Amino acid sequence: MMNYMSMSKEELLNEKEKLQKEYDEYAKLNLSLNMARGKPCEEQLDITEGMLTVMQKNEDCFTDKGFDCRNYGLVDGLDDAKKMFAPIIGVPWDQIIMGGNSSLNLMYDAMARCMLYGVNGGNGPWVKQEKVKFLCPVPGYDRHFAICESLGIEMVNVPLLNDGPDMDVVEELIKDEAVKGIWCVPKYSNPTGCTYSDATVKRLASMKPASKDFRIFWDNAYAIHDIYEDKKDELLDILPECEKAGNPNLVYIFASTSKISFPGSGVSCLGSSKENIEYIKSIMQMQTIGHDKMNMLRHVKFFKDADGVVAFMKKHADILRPKFEICEKKLSKELSGLGIAEWTKPLGGYFVSLDVPEGCAKRVVSLAKQAGVVLTDAGATFPYHNDPKDTNIRIAPSFPPVSELETAMDVLCVCVKLASVEKLVG
Repeated sequence: MMNYMSMSKEELLNEKEKLQKEYDEYAKLNLSLNMARGKPCEEQLDITEGMLTVMQKNEDCFTDKGFDCRNYGLVDGLDDAKKMFAPIIGVPWDQIIMGGNSSLNLMYDAMARCMLYGVNGGNGPWVKQEKVKFLCPVPGYDRHFAICESLGIEMVNVPLLNDGPDMDVVEELIKDEAVKGIWCVPKYSNPTGCTYSDATVKRLASMKPASKDFRIFWDNAYAIHDIYEDKKDELLDILPECEKAGNPNLVYIFASTSKISFPGSGVSCLGSSKENIEYIKSIMQMQTIGHDKMNMLRHVKFFKDADGVVAFMKKHADILRPKFEICEKKLSKELSGLGIAEWTKPLGGYFVSLDVPEGCAKRVVSLAKQAGVVLTDAGATFPYHNDPKDTNIRIAPSFPPVSELETAMDVLCVCVKLASVEKLVG
Protein backbone atom coordinates (compact mmCIF):
# COMPACT_ATOMS: atom_id res chain seq x y z
CA MET A 1 0.00 0.00 0.00
CA MET A 2 1.30 3.43 -0.96
CA ASN A 3 1.92 6.00 1.76
CA TYR A 4 -1.18 8.21 1.90
CA MET A 5 1.00 11.29 2.15
CA SER A 6 2.44 10.49 -1.27
CA MET A 7 -0.88 10.00 -3.03
CA SER A 8 -2.35 12.44 -5.52
CA LYS A 9 -5.77 13.96 -4.93
CA GLU A 10 -7.30 11.55 -7.43
CA GLU A 11 -5.67 8.52 -5.78
CA LEU A 12 -6.91 9.67 -2.39
CA LEU A 13 -10.46 10.08 -3.67
CA ASN A 14 -10.37 6.57 -5.14
CA GLU A 15 -9.05 5.23 -1.85
CA LYS A 16 -11.79 7.07 0.05
CA GLU A 17 -14.47 5.51 -2.16
CA LYS A 18 -13.05 2.03 -1.58
CA LEU A 19 -12.78 2.57 2.19
CA GLN A 20 -16.31 3.95 2.41
CA LYS A 21 -17.68 0.78 0.81
CA GLU A 22 -15.66 -1.37 3.20
CA TYR A 23 -16.87 0.68 6.16
CA ASP A 24 -20.50 0.45 5.00
CA GLU A 25 -20.23 -3.35 4.90
CA TYR A 26 -19.16 -3.40 8.55
CA ALA A 27 -21.96 -0.99 9.47
CA LYS A 28 -24.51 -3.45 8.03
CA LEU A 29 -23.40 -6.16 10.48
CA ASN A 30 -25.06 -4.44 13.45
CA LEU A 31 -22.01 -5.10 15.60
CA SER A 32 -21.97 -4.47 19.33
CA LEU A 33 -18.32 -4.63 20.39
CA ASN A 34 -16.77 -2.79 23.32
CA MET A 35 -13.12 -1.81 23.84
CA ALA A 36 -13.82 1.24 25.98
CA ARG A 37 -12.21 0.17 29.26
CA GLY A 38 -9.49 -2.18 30.44
CA LYS A 39 -11.79 -4.71 32.04
CA PRO A 40 -10.69 -8.30 32.62
CA CYS A 41 -12.61 -10.77 30.46
CA GLU A 42 -14.79 -13.58 31.76
CA GLU A 43 -12.01 -16.11 31.29
CA GLN A 44 -9.77 -14.04 33.57
CA LEU A 45 -12.47 -13.88 36.22
CA ASP A 46 -13.02 -17.64 36.05
CA ILE A 47 -9.41 -18.52 36.94
CA THR A 48 -9.95 -16.99 40.40
CA GLU A 49 -12.93 -19.24 41.16
CA GLY A 50 -11.06 -20.98 43.99
CA MET A 51 -11.19 -17.79 46.02
CA LEU A 52 -14.93 -18.33 46.46
CA THR A 53 -14.41 -21.52 48.46
CA VAL A 54 -11.14 -20.87 50.28
CA MET A 55 -13.08 -19.81 53.40
CA GLN A 56 -16.04 -22.02 54.34
CA LYS A 57 -16.13 -22.37 58.12
CA ASN A 58 -15.96 -20.05 61.12
CA GLU A 59 -12.44 -21.27 61.96
CA ASP A 60 -11.31 -20.15 58.50
CA CYS A 61 -11.95 -16.55 59.55
CA PHE A 62 -8.99 -16.33 61.93
CA THR A 63 -5.47 -15.23 61.05
CA ASP A 64 -2.47 -17.35 62.06
CA LYS A 65 -2.09 -15.03 65.06
CA GLY A 66 -5.67 -15.65 66.14
CA PHE A 67 -7.29 -12.40 65.04
CA ASP A 68 -10.99 -12.82 64.21
CA CYS A 69 -11.51 -11.10 60.85
CA ARG A 70 -15.27 -11.11 61.35
CA ASN A 71 -14.99 -8.41 63.99
CA TYR A 72 -13.92 -4.79 64.35
CA GLY A 73 -10.30 -3.71 64.51
CA LEU A 74 -7.06 -3.21 62.56
CA VAL A 75 -7.84 0.04 60.77
CA ASP A 76 -4.76 -0.45 58.56
CA GLY A 77 -5.57 -4.07 57.64
CA LEU A 78 -4.04 -7.51 58.09
CA ASP A 79 -0.28 -7.88 58.50
CA ASP A 80 -0.30 -10.97 56.28
CA ALA A 81 -1.95 -9.01 53.48
CA LYS A 82 0.66 -6.26 53.85
CA LYS A 83 3.43 -8.85 53.69
CA MET A 84 1.93 -10.22 50.47
CA PHE A 85 2.04 -6.78 48.85
CA ALA A 86 5.37 -5.56 50.26
CA PRO A 87 7.72 -7.20 47.70
CA ILE A 88 5.37 -6.28 44.85
CA ILE A 89 5.43 -2.54 45.53
CA GLY A 90 8.89 -2.31 47.13
CA VAL A 91 7.75 -1.05 50.53
CA PRO A 92 8.41 -2.56 53.99
CA TRP A 93 5.27 -4.40 55.10
CA ASP A 94 4.81 -2.27 58.23
CA GLN A 95 4.66 0.87 56.05
CA ILE A 96 1.53 -0.26 54.22
CA ILE A 97 -2.18 0.42 54.76
CA MET A 98 -4.61 -2.10 53.27
CA GLY A 99 -7.80 -0.94 51.57
CA GLY A 100 -10.86 -2.26 49.78
CA ASN A 101 -11.33 -3.47 46.24
CA SER A 102 -10.08 -0.31 44.52
CA SER A 103 -6.79 1.57 44.62
CA LEU A 104 -8.73 4.36 42.91
CA ASN A 105 -10.66 4.75 46.16
CA LEU A 106 -7.40 5.02 48.11
CA MET A 107 -6.08 7.60 45.63
CA TYR A 108 -9.25 9.67 45.87
CA ASP A 109 -9.13 9.47 49.66
CA ALA A 110 -5.47 10.49 49.65
CA MET A 111 -6.18 13.50 47.48
CA ALA A 112 -9.26 14.49 49.49
CA ARG A 113 -7.24 14.11 52.69
CA CYS A 114 -4.60 16.48 51.29
CA MET A 115 -7.33 18.98 50.46
CA LEU A 116 -8.95 18.79 53.90
CA TYR A 117 -5.98 18.20 56.20
CA GLY A 118 -2.82 18.80 54.18
CA VAL A 119 0.18 16.47 54.19
CA ASN A 120 2.54 15.41 56.92
CA GLY A 121 4.95 18.33 57.45
CA GLY A 122 3.19 20.52 54.89
CA ASN A 123 1.57 23.96 54.84
CA GLY A 124 -1.88 22.87 55.99
CA PRO A 125 -5.04 22.00 54.04
CA TRP A 126 -4.63 22.46 50.32
CA VAL A 127 -8.16 23.76 50.04
CA LYS A 128 -7.12 26.81 52.09
CA GLN A 129 -4.23 27.62 49.80
CA GLU A 130 -4.57 30.17 47.03
CA LYS A 131 -4.12 27.69 44.17
CA VAL A 132 -3.48 23.97 43.86
CA LYS A 133 -1.93 22.51 40.70
CA PHE A 134 -1.07 18.92 39.80
CA LEU A 135 1.26 17.67 37.09
CA CYS A 136 -0.30 15.17 34.69
CA PRO A 137 1.88 13.15 32.28
CA VAL A 138 -0.02 12.85 28.99
CA PRO A 139 -1.41 10.79 27.52
CA GLY A 140 -2.49 9.42 30.88
CA TYR A 141 -5.20 7.81 32.99
CA ASP A 142 -8.59 9.48 32.74
CA ARG A 143 -9.65 8.60 36.29
CA HIS A 144 -6.64 10.41 37.75
CA PHE A 145 -7.74 13.49 35.89
CA ALA A 146 -11.33 13.04 37.06
CA ILE A 147 -10.19 13.08 40.70
CA CYS A 148 -8.40 16.39 40.23
CA GLU A 149 -11.25 17.93 38.28
CA SER A 150 -13.84 16.89 40.87
CA LEU A 151 -11.81 18.51 43.66
CA GLY A 152 -11.09 21.71 41.74
CA ILE A 153 -7.36 21.01 41.32
CA GLU A 154 -5.82 22.65 38.27
CA MET A 155 -4.06 20.16 35.99
CA VAL A 156 -0.88 20.91 34.07
CA ASN A 157 0.13 18.71 31.12
CA VAL A 158 3.58 17.13 31.06
CA PRO A 159 4.70 15.15 27.98
CA LEU A 160 5.03 11.42 28.65
CA LEU A 161 8.14 10.10 26.89
CA ASN A 162 9.22 6.51 26.30
CA ASP A 163 11.06 6.48 29.63
CA GLY A 164 8.54 8.41 31.72
CA PRO A 165 7.49 12.05 32.15
CA ASP A 166 9.69 14.70 30.56
CA MET A 167 11.78 15.47 33.63
CA ASP A 168 13.19 18.70 32.22
CA VAL A 169 9.63 20.01 32.10
CA VAL A 170 8.77 18.57 35.53
CA GLU A 171 11.81 20.10 37.21
CA GLU A 172 10.94 23.50 35.79
CA LEU A 173 7.28 23.32 36.81
CA ILE A 174 7.95 22.31 40.43
CA LYS A 175 9.58 25.70 40.98
CA ASP A 176 5.99 26.94 41.29
CA GLU A 177 4.86 26.62 44.92
CA ALA A 178 1.28 26.01 43.76
CA VAL A 179 2.33 22.69 42.20
CA LYS A 180 1.51 20.07 44.84
CA GLY A 181 2.21 16.79 43.10
CA ILE A 182 2.39 14.57 40.05
CA TRP A 183 0.44 11.52 38.89
CA CYS A 184 2.55 8.56 37.78
CA VAL A 185 1.68 5.13 36.37
CA PRO A 186 5.31 3.99 36.36
CA LYS A 187 5.11 0.50 34.86
CA TYR A 188 3.22 -0.29 31.64
CA SER A 189 1.69 3.17 31.87
CA ASN A 190 -1.94 3.75 30.95
CA PRO A 191 -2.29 4.10 27.97
CA THR A 192 1.15 4.00 26.32
CA GLY A 193 2.55 0.94 28.10
CA CYS A 194 5.89 2.65 28.77
CA THR A 195 7.89 1.90 31.92
CA TYR A 196 9.87 4.60 33.70
CA SER A 197 13.64 4.24 33.36
CA ASP A 198 15.91 4.02 36.39
CA ALA A 199 17.18 7.52 35.58
CA THR A 200 13.65 8.92 35.57
CA VAL A 201 12.76 7.23 38.86
CA LYS A 202 15.90 8.65 40.47
CA ARG A 203 15.20 12.15 39.15
CA LEU A 204 11.65 12.00 40.50
CA ALA A 205 12.90 10.77 43.87
CA SER A 206 15.53 13.51 44.04
CA MET A 207 13.24 16.44 43.24
CA LYS A 208 13.33 19.51 45.45
CA PRO A 209 9.92 21.11 44.85
CA ALA A 210 9.23 24.65 45.96
CA SER A 211 6.19 23.42 47.90
CA LYS A 212 6.62 21.42 51.12
CA ASP A 213 3.27 19.83 50.26
CA PHE A 214 4.49 18.12 47.10
CA ARG A 215 3.69 14.41 46.74
CA ILE A 216 4.24 11.86 43.99
CA PHE A 217 1.09 9.77 43.51
CA TRP A 218 2.74 6.53 42.31
CA ASP A 219 -0.07 4.40 40.89
CA ASN A 220 1.76 1.11 40.37
CA ALA A 221 -1.33 -0.57 38.95
CA TYR A 222 0.57 -2.92 36.62
CA ALA A 223 3.55 -3.82 38.81
CA ILE A 224 3.40 -7.54 37.91
CA HIS A 225 1.21 -7.43 34.80
CA ASP A 226 3.78 -8.79 32.37
CA ILE A 227 2.57 -10.42 29.16
CA TYR A 228 5.76 -12.27 28.24
CA GLU A 229 7.96 -14.39 30.51
CA ASP A 230 11.07 -14.03 28.39
CA LYS A 231 10.87 -10.25 27.99
CA LYS A 232 9.51 -7.86 30.55
CA ASP A 233 10.13 -4.36 31.83
CA GLU A 234 11.78 -3.81 35.21
CA LEU A 235 10.87 -0.87 37.43
CA LEU A 236 13.17 0.58 40.07
CA ASP A 237 11.51 0.80 43.51
CA ILE A 238 10.99 4.48 44.22
CA LEU A 239 10.71 4.58 48.02
CA PRO A 240 14.36 3.52 48.64
CA GLU A 241 15.43 6.12 46.06
CA CYS A 242 13.44 8.80 47.89
CA GLU A 243 15.12 7.79 51.14
CA LYS A 244 18.59 7.94 49.55
CA ALA A 245 17.79 11.43 48.25
CA GLY A 246 16.61 12.65 51.66
CA ASN A 247 12.96 12.72 50.54
CA PRO A 248 11.39 9.80 52.47
CA ASN A 249 7.98 11.46 52.62
CA LEU A 250 7.80 12.45 48.94
CA VAL A 251 5.85 9.49 47.57
CA TYR A 252 2.54 7.68 48.05
CA ILE A 253 2.51 4.24 46.39
CA PHE A 254 -0.75 2.57 45.36
CA ALA A 255 -1.58 -0.89 44.04
CA SER A 256 -4.42 -3.42 44.07
CA THR A 257 -5.53 -6.87 42.96
CA SER A 258 -8.31 -5.40 40.81
CA LYS A 259 -6.84 -7.02 37.69
CA ILE A 260 -5.40 -9.99 39.58
CA SER A 261 -8.32 -11.46 41.54
CA PHE A 262 -11.89 -10.20 41.16
CA PRO A 263 -12.06 -6.49 40.20
CA GLY A 264 -15.31 -6.14 42.12
CA SER A 265 -13.87 -7.64 45.32
CA GLY A 266 -10.12 -7.24 45.29
CA VAL A 267 -7.87 -5.63 47.89
CA SER A 268 -5.73 -2.52 47.57
CA CYS A 269 -2.86 -0.92 49.42
CA LEU A 270 -1.09 2.37 50.09
CA GLY A 271 2.59 2.38 50.94
CA SER A 272 4.80 5.25 52.05
CA SER A 273 7.25 6.40 54.72
CA LYS A 274 6.60 5.55 58.37
CA GLU A 275 5.81 9.20 59.12
CA ASN A 276 3.31 9.46 56.26
CA ILE A 277 1.61 6.19 57.21
CA GLU A 278 1.20 7.21 60.85
CA TYR A 279 -0.17 10.58 59.80
CA ILE A 280 -2.67 8.97 57.42
CA LYS A 281 -3.76 6.41 60.03
CA SER A 282 -4.41 9.19 62.54
CA ILE A 283 -6.94 10.70 60.14
CA MET A 284 -8.38 7.36 59.03
CA GLN A 285 -9.43 6.64 62.62
CA MET A 286 -12.28 9.12 62.12
CA GLN A 287 -13.22 7.70 58.73
CA THR A 288 -13.44 3.94 59.18
CA ILE A 289 -13.06 1.02 61.57
CA GLY A 290 -11.22 -0.73 58.76
CA HIS A 291 -11.75 -2.20 55.34
CA ASP A 292 -13.00 -5.74 54.64
CA LYS A 293 -10.60 -7.99 56.58
CA MET A 294 -12.46 -11.14 55.55
CA ASN A 295 -11.59 -10.35 51.96
CA MET A 296 -7.98 -9.58 52.86
CA LEU A 297 -7.73 -12.98 54.55
CA ARG A 298 -9.41 -14.64 51.58
CA HIS A 299 -6.67 -13.25 49.33
CA VAL A 300 -3.91 -14.38 51.69
CA LYS A 301 -5.32 -17.90 51.88
CA PHE A 302 -5.72 -18.10 48.09
CA PHE A 303 -2.38 -16.58 46.98
CA LYS A 304 -0.32 -17.46 50.10
CA ASP A 305 2.35 -14.80 49.47
CA ALA A 306 3.87 -12.47 46.86
CA ASP A 307 5.43 -15.39 44.99
CA GLY A 308 1.99 -16.95 44.72
CA VAL A 309 0.58 -13.75 43.25
CA VAL A 310 3.39 -13.50 40.68
CA ALA A 311 2.95 -17.14 39.69
CA PHE A 312 -0.80 -16.64 39.30
CA MET A 313 -0.20 -13.70 36.96
CA LYS A 314 1.18 -16.13 34.37
CA LYS A 315 -2.38 -17.39 33.91
CA HIS A 316 -3.52 -13.84 33.15
CA ALA A 317 -0.61 -13.40 30.76
CA ASP A 318 -1.61 -16.51 28.82
CA ILE A 319 -5.09 -15.05 28.32
CA LEU A 320 -3.98 -11.51 27.46
CA ARG A 321 -0.97 -12.27 25.26
CA PRO A 322 -2.97 -13.42 22.21
CA LYS A 323 -5.12 -10.30 22.42
CA PHE A 324 -2.17 -7.93 22.38
CA GLU A 325 -0.68 -9.92 19.53
CA ILE A 326 -3.93 -9.53 17.58
CA CYS A 327 -3.72 -5.75 18.06
CA GLU A 328 -0.13 -5.66 16.82
CA LYS A 329 -0.87 -7.97 13.89
CA LYS A 330 -3.90 -5.99 12.71
CA LEU A 331 -2.31 -2.57 13.14
CA SER A 332 0.87 -3.66 11.35
CA LYS A 333 -0.98 -5.33 8.49
CA GLU A 334 -3.48 -2.53 7.88
CA LEU A 335 -1.67 0.67 8.86
CA SER A 336 2.09 0.16 8.50
CA GLY A 337 3.68 2.30 5.82
CA LEU A 338 0.64 4.51 5.27
CA GLY A 339 2.10 7.45 7.18
CA ILE A 340 -1.08 7.93 9.20
CA ALA A 341 -0.59 6.00 12.45
CA GLU A 342 1.87 5.20 15.21
CA TRP A 343 1.21 2.83 18.10
CA THR A 344 2.90 1.34 21.12
CA LYS A 345 3.98 -2.27 21.56
CA PRO A 346 3.82 -2.80 25.33
CA LEU A 347 5.26 -5.83 27.12
CA GLY A 348 2.53 -5.70 29.75
CA GLY A 349 -0.33 -3.75 31.24
CA TYR A 350 -3.75 -3.39 29.67
CA PHE A 351 -3.57 -0.88 26.83
CA VAL A 352 -2.17 0.03 23.44
CA SER A 353 -1.86 3.72 22.59
CA LEU A 354 -2.64 4.69 19.00
CA ASP A 355 -1.83 8.09 17.49
CA VAL A 356 -3.62 9.10 14.29
CA PRO A 357 -3.20 12.27 12.18
CA GLU A 358 -3.81 15.54 13.98
CA GLY A 359 -7.50 16.37 14.15
CA CYS A 360 -8.66 12.80 13.43
CA ALA A 361 -9.04 10.97 16.76
CA LYS A 362 -12.60 12.13 17.46
CA ARG A 363 -13.62 11.27 13.91
CA VAL A 364 -12.13 7.77 14.21
CA VAL A 365 -13.92 7.10 17.49
CA SER A 366 -17.20 8.43 16.06
CA LEU A 367 -16.93 6.31 12.92
CA ALA A 368 -16.17 3.22 15.00
CA LYS A 369 -19.15 3.83 17.28
CA GLN A 370 -21.48 4.22 14.30
CA ALA A 371 -20.20 0.86 13.05
CA GLY A 372 -20.86 -0.79 16.42
CA VAL A 373 -17.40 -0.63 18.02
CA VAL A 374 -17.14 1.41 21.23
CA LEU A 375 -13.70 2.86 22.04
CA THR A 376 -12.52 5.08 24.86
CA ASP A 377 -13.66 8.63 24.09
CA ALA A 378 -11.11 10.65 22.16
CA GLY A 379 -9.54 13.17 24.53
CA ALA A 380 -10.05 10.97 27.60
CA THR A 381 -6.29 10.45 27.97
CA PHE A 382 -5.81 14.18 28.61
CA PRO A 383 -7.02 16.47 31.42
CA TYR A 384 -10.42 18.03 30.85
CA HIS A 385 -10.92 15.58 27.93
CA ASN A 386 -8.92 17.99 25.80
CA ASP A 387 -6.32 16.38 23.56
CA PRO A 388 -4.79 19.55 22.05
CA LYS A 389 -3.94 17.80 18.77
CA ASP A 390 -6.87 15.35 18.75
CA THR A 391 -4.55 12.46 17.93
CA ASN A 392 -4.58 9.89 20.74
CA ILE A 393 -6.81 6.82 20.99
CA ARG A 394 -6.60 4.26 23.78
CA ILE A 395 -7.12 0.64 22.73
CA ALA A 396 -8.29 -1.72 25.49
CA PRO A 397 -8.12 -5.27 24.13
CA SER A 398 -8.65 -7.29 27.33
CA PHE A 399 -12.45 -7.58 27.55
CA PRO A 400 -13.68 -8.81 24.12
CA PRO A 401 -13.35 -12.48 23.18
CA VAL A 402 -10.62 -13.12 20.61
CA SER A 403 -13.04 -13.45 17.69
CA GLU A 404 -14.77 -10.17 18.55
CA LEU A 405 -11.45 -8.42 19.10
CA GLU A 406 -10.28 -9.36 15.62
CA THR A 407 -13.43 -7.86 14.11
CA ALA A 408 -13.19 -4.76 16.31
CA MET A 409 -9.59 -4.18 15.22
CA ASP A 410 -10.55 -4.60 11.56
CA VAL A 411 -13.24 -1.95 12.00
CA LEU A 412 -10.86 0.36 13.87
CA CYS A 413 -8.24 0.14 11.12
CA VAL A 414 -10.80 0.97 8.42
CA CYS A 415 -11.97 3.93 10.49
CA VAL A 416 -8.41 5.21 10.91
CA LYS A 417 -7.79 5.00 7.18
CA LEU A 418 -11.14 6.57 6.27
CA ALA A 419 -10.79 9.47 8.72
CA SER A 420 -7.23 10.10 7.54
CA VAL A 421 -8.19 10.18 3.85
CA GLU A 422 -11.14 12.45 4.61
CA LYS A 423 -8.77 14.93 6.23
CA LEU A 424 -6.24 14.73 3.42
CA VAL A 425 -8.78 15.38 0.66
CA GLY A 426 -10.44 18.15 2.68
